[in-house]
Amino acid sequence: MSNNVSELKTKDIVVLKTELHTLLKEKLKLHIQRSIGEVPKAHNFKKLRRDIARIKTIMHEKGKNK
Repeated sequence: MSNNVSELKTKDIVVLKTELHTLLKEKLKLHIQRSIGEVPKAHNFKKLRRDIARIKTIMHEKGKNK
């Protein structure tokens, strides 16, 4: 995913929620893969965590501006 912050800021809350949901599902899949012995690339966890935090921050900012 790795969206630009400026791109994320232009998106609507509903779109951000769907992207957040998609990222959380992807994170869960990676955790399941790691638990059953398949070793996904470690950098994917860090990238997902940061993307999720980025979206949550922008959603929080948009919520405060209303």
